Amino acid sequence: MNKINVIGIGFRPLEKKSGEALTASDVVLTNSRLLDVFKKYAEYADVKDRIVVHGTVYEMLDYIGANYKDRKISLLAAGDPMFFGVGRLVIERFGRDAAEIYPDLSSVQVAFSRTGETSNDALLISLHGGPDPSKRTKRKYEITELPYLILRNEKIAVLTDRENNPTRIADVLSGSSAKIYVCERIGYDDERVIAGTPEEIAEKEFAHPNVVIIKSLAASALTDFRASELIFGLKEDEIEHSRGMITKDEVRAVALHKLRLPQQGVLWDIGAGSGSVSVEAARICPGLRIYAIEKNPEQIRHMNANRERFNAANLETVQGEAPGALEGLPSPDRVFIGGSGGSIKEIIALACAKMKQGIMVINAVTMETLNDAVTYLEAEGLKVDVCEVSVSRSKKVGGRRHMSALNPIFIVVGEKVIT
Repeated sequence: MNKINVIGIGFRPLEKKSGEALTASDVVLTNSRLLDVFKKYAEYADVKDRIVVHGTVYEMLDYIGANYKDRKISLLAAGDPMFFGVGRLVIERFGRDAAEIYPDLSSVQVAFSRTGETSNDALLISLHGGPDPSKRTKRKYEITELPYLILRNEKIAVLTDRENNPTRIADVLSGSSAKIYVCERIGYDDERVIAGTPEEIAEKEFAHPNVVIIKSLAASALTDFRASELIFGLKEDEIEHSRGMITKDEVRAVALHKLRLPQQGVLWDIGAGSGSVSVEAARICPGLRIYAIEKNPEQIRHMNANRERFNAANLETVQGEAPGALEGLPSPDRVFIGGSGGSIKEIIALACAKMKQGIMVINAVTMETLNDAVTYLEAEGLKVDVCEVSVSRSKKVGGRRHMSALNPIFIVVGEKVIT
């Protein structure tokens, strides 16, 4: 059976095997941008009559599926086809045994060499969405996560697209202690590298395609963050709060467990107080976008201080009272209600209306709140479960330790599923 030859081009002459595969092909598939790059490979000019230019990668895959068993097909790819490239799509569609991959250098390899920076321990991510939004796969990271990611990594290399471009990346990173390199049109005759602060880069425009390298300049903060990141389970005295108004450590641990937090998505923390649940969730799931809603200005100050202290860049504080303050927020995948201000029915109704599927967790101190939470969640069609958390802590009295009980907390869990 014929192999589908996926041949990377752009930076080096073709090796003997990939050149032979290309020459022997009945059809050479490419797109308009790579067709321009292929003109540099003058020694293979004799294949130009066999070139077919496709509109989208999915049209190309359909063409391969209809023809590769009867015709020898080569597909030109940018750089390394297996680095966020078309090689993955070919293998997913036709299987590993159907494809032969001939890689060139990746654009990220070349970008690091152009900047003189090492790629050791760099985080490599793609913000490239693909040509067909209806078929694109979900990206592991989103552009809004970059301020948090640069706190965790000394360097980040980003494959961009026209929407997630260097100017927008720099705008998102405004205020960060970082240096940005934009490697514009690398591999072309007019390639250039521009370096600057996020604020400097945000004022410029760049030609496509390009690769962005972000280098953290906050070495001490990075070290402190990595040290703090080793601990799960923040203690109450590590979180800024006032008058003991904080979700107790043991209760917070159970509530977070019941939330079953996803790595990505949206969490609403309603009646967030000092933000202990939000901060803990932000540290556990850096890809989760967290909106902490709180009406008390003093608590908002505590929450902002905790956000900064623990570098929880994926946490956004929202000052206001629910349910009104929830109206403009993205639809949640998880909802935690630590305080309702007497509006629990309205909050549950709005949250359930906006949540397609997911989990809602409510901490109830009184029997009235417990009964209301169960009643309203069930009325919305959620599957409900309740547990009670009773915690006793030791106190030293007269030279001896005694156990002192905290107020019990009822944790109500509602799960909404698509039926």
